[in-house]
Amino acid sequence: MHLRTFIVGVSCIVILICIASDNVNGLNNGLVRTPPMGWMAWERFRCVTDCETFPDDCISEKLFMDMADRMAADGWRDAGYEYINIDDCWMAMERVNGSLVGDPKRFPHGIKYLADYIHSKGLKFGIYEDYGTKTCGGYPGSEGYESVDAKTFADWGVDYLKFDGCYSNATAKRAGYPLMGKALNATGRPIAYSCSWPAYLGGLPPKVNYTELEILCNLWRNYGDIQDSWSDVLDIVDWWGTNQDVLVAAAGPGHFNDPDMIIVGDYALSYDQSKVQFGMWAILAAPLFMSNDLRTISDEAKSILQNKYVIAINQDAAGIQGKRYINSNSKIQGWSRPLERGQFAVAILSTRTDGFPHKFTYTLSQLNITTSSHYMLYDVYDGQPAALHGVLDNITLYLNPNGIKMYFVAPTSLRRRHNEDMGIL
Repeated sequence: MHLRTFIVGVSCIVILICIASDNVNGLNNGLVRTPPMGWMAWERFRCVTDCETFPDDCISEKLFMDMADRMAADGWRDAGYEYINIDDCWMAMERVNGSLVGDPKRFPHGIKYLADYIHSKGLKFGIYEDYGTKTCGGYPGSEGYESVDAKTFADWGVDYLKFDGCYSNATAKRAGYPLMGKALNATGRPIAYSCSWPAYLGGLPPKVNYTELEILCNLWRNYGDIQDSWSDVLDIVDWWGTNQDVLVAAAGPGHFNDPDMIIVGDYALSYDQSKVQFGMWAILAAPLFMSNDLRTISDEAKSILQNKYVIAINQDAAGIQGKRYINSNSKIQGWSRPLERGQFAVAILSTRTDGFPHKFTYTLSQLNITTSSHYMLYDVYDGQPAALHGVLDNITLYLNPNGIKMYFVAPTSLRRRHNEDMGIL
C-alpha cells in the first residue's frame, strides 16, 4: 500500500488573529496537514562556499540539483520525501535594487531556474531567510523587506520558507514573524512557513505562546540546532519528554513542533542509533528533513529512512504527538503515540551502554493504551506481526544498547484491515 493511504484530507480553515492591536490575517495556506518530509542542506553541508576546493559539497545550484536527481531516482520521492530545501549562505552579500539574489558564482542561472528544475522532478522547493538585519551566516536579512522578499519567493516558485531569527531582538521578532506570515499570505502562493521564533526564546511558556504560533506558522523550531552527535539526539528526545505536556498540546495538522533535522546517513550514528532517531521522530510527529549526502548514502541508512511502516506512523493524519510514559532507572523509556482508528505506535528505547541486550518487561496499559481488550503488535523495523496482547499482559523484549523496538499497535477489530494496508497479507 502507498504511504499516503494513511493520510486523510482535512479542509482548509480561515483563522484571524490579533497581534499588537493590529488585525493580521493568520496563516491560511492549508499546508502541512501531516509533518513535512524532505531534504535540507544545513547539518551536512553548513555554509561551505568555497566551490573551487569543494566543488561537490559547496552551497550551489549543483548541490541542490544533484540532490533533486537522487530524490527522484532513488525512491525518496516515492517514499514521501518531497521538499529540497536550501538553508543559509545561498545569497549574494548585497541586495540588487532592493531584492535578494542568489550568489552569482554559485547559482549562475538564478534561484528561479533551480526552483523550476526541482519542480520538474516532481518535488517542492524550500528556501531560507532570517528575520533580522542579517542571516546567521551574515547574508542580508528580511527585516524591513518582508513584503519584497515574500513576493520574490513567490515569483521564484518557493514552496517552503525556513525563517530564522539571528541579528534581531525579542521585540523585533514579535513584530517580524507575523509580518512575514501576512506577507506570504498576500502573495497568493501556498508557501509552508517554518518559524524559528520559539527556539530563540527557550521554547517554553511564558516566553513562547504556542496558541499564537499554531495560527501563525505551519511548524517551528523549539530547541537548539542538532549536531552530528548521538548525545544531541538523546538530549532532544529527553527535552521533548520532559516538556511533553506543553509540546503535545501545541501539535496537530497544520502546526507541528520541529526537533530539527534527521542525521541518519552522516558520520556519527550507529545502525541502532540511526533507527532510534528515525523512530523517535516518527513518534514525535516531527518533520522528517534529512540532512545527509544522498549521492553516497549507505544502503543500510537508506533502508531505515525509506522504512514505509515508520513513515506511515509519522504521517498519520490525526497528527497527534506521542508522549513518554516510562522513564525507568534502568535507562529504558517507553513512548506511545495515538493514531487514527484507535491504533497506536509504541517505541521502547534503551539509552544503556553496557554492551549486551537488556531484558525489559512492560504492559500496554503502562503506555496509556487501554481502550480495547486485545491488540496485535507489528514490529515496524522487522515488518512482521509480533504477537497478540491484552492491555495488562506482560510483554518482554530484549533491547540492544542505544537501541529501539518499535511497534504498530492495532485493535483486533482492525487486524485484517491493517494487515492488508501494511502489505502483510
